[in-house]
Amino acid sequence: MHDTLAEQLAEYAETLRYEDLDPATIEAVKRQLCDALGCGLAAIHQEPVRVARSLALGNGKGNAILFGTRSGTSPELAAFVNGAAVRHFDYNDIYSAKEITHPSDNIPACLAMAQAQAATGRELILSIVLAYEIVCRLADAASISSNGWDHPCYSLPAAALAAGKLMNLPFRQLTEAVNIALAGHLSINQTRVQALSNWKGMADGNAARNAVFAAQLAAAGVTGPAPIFEGKAGFFKHVSGPFTMDIAQFGGRAGRFRINDCTVKMYPALGMAQTAVPAALDAARQAGGADRIVRVEIHTTQAGKYTAGSDPQKWAPQNSETADHSLPYIVARAIFAGDIDHDSYSDEALSDPRLRAFLKNVTVSEDPALTELYPKYYPTRVTVTRDDGQAYSAQVNDTPGFPTHPMLRSDHEQKFRKNTKGILSEERIEALLDIFWRLDACTDLRELTDAMAVMD
Repeated sequence: MHDTLAEQLAEYAETLRYEDLDPATIEAVKRQLCDALGCGLAAIHQEPVRVARSLALGNGKGNAILFGTRSGTSPELAAFVNGAAVRHFDYNDIYSAKEITHPSDNIPACLAMAQAQAATGRELILSIVLAYEIVCRLADAASISSNGWDHPCYSLPAAALAAGKLMNLPFRQLTEAVNIALAGHLSINQTRVQALSNWKGMADGNAARNAVFAAQLAAAGVTGPAPIFEGKAGFFKHVSGPFTMDIAQFGGRAGRFRINDCTVKMYPALGMAQTAVPAALDAARQAGGADRIVRVEIHTTQAGKYTAGSDPQKWAPQNSETADHSLPYIVARAIFAGDIDHDSYSDEALSDPRLRAFLKNVTVSEDPALTELYPKYYPTRVTVTRDDGQAYSAQVNDTPGFPTHPMLRSDHEQKFRKNTKGILSEERIEALLDIFWRLDACTDLRELTDAMAVMD
């Protein structure tokens, strides 16, 4: 039995085999890959992603392909650029426990290293399952955002172990990859409070970049500080507080793989808003439309209030990053436009004077009864008051994509088509969907990225 948590996680990563994966888990990987790459393709022309791609292309060649291109770079830079694309619209998956994470932020790191190592589809699938398992089990174990740290801290060991697995690193080097990744690259939660910035969508891609580089350093013989979790100046002491993990209950041992318990988003907005949008639309419909509504009350969980309904900037968002993490803005925009999509965060939408004025009449409060339902559900109740004083309410606890309300494969295909319409031809879209569903038979992952290429 290994003494430290880093060693226990490394031993799990070293011993996990493709044969340990059940059919439902393999299918979940295919669906999450479809979801993540659709989100990434939707963002390839967005300015932060364009800037990151330009920087990567100016820093040498490699076998890890940048989304939307046939151009390769180093695996750590591809992990960063592609990670920024996947996360840009806040439309990729989410996992909520003691900490909220976005596990598919780690998929670009897995794909980048898989291409660098000329891995097969099965090897990619295994690395994705591993990354999900580590990041989600850590989220189960302890909250770190409540201590001022950002959830990409949990992606560091997850992506380092997934990359190391693809590199066939032995136990000791996998342990050092975790040590190096955590020691030098912790991120703070200022990224996600008050006015948000471009970094909100890039922070987890940066964690993936650092994690991949940590695995490369470990492979070359570099060692990292230990014990990284339990040490007197380690992760437990300064970041999370002490916790234990029962590795025997991980997927492939006695437990269920956590990738099966992640939420896929219906709307490009933070997780807490997924139920707020349909609740707002229902309440507005009951009231007879936006023109008659004079006040909106949003009732959410403690996490929803803290994350998206407490900072004054959420009532006057100046950029898309703040807007897609603002319950007042998202609910008001949904009531006015009848939906939330990528265009909901355009400069024109953000500066709409009618909406700006309307936001003064929107309130957000925590309902302890809703907090009790979280994190199994992300409940929201929206109450609108009409110009004649009549009030109408609607509460939504989950939407398609939640573990309590799973999507079908056809739902994932519909979302992928929605994300990639206007970016890929219909022929390319269908070709990519075919690749996703037969990923376990794929022997050359260049087939996947070639089908995504729309730029030189």
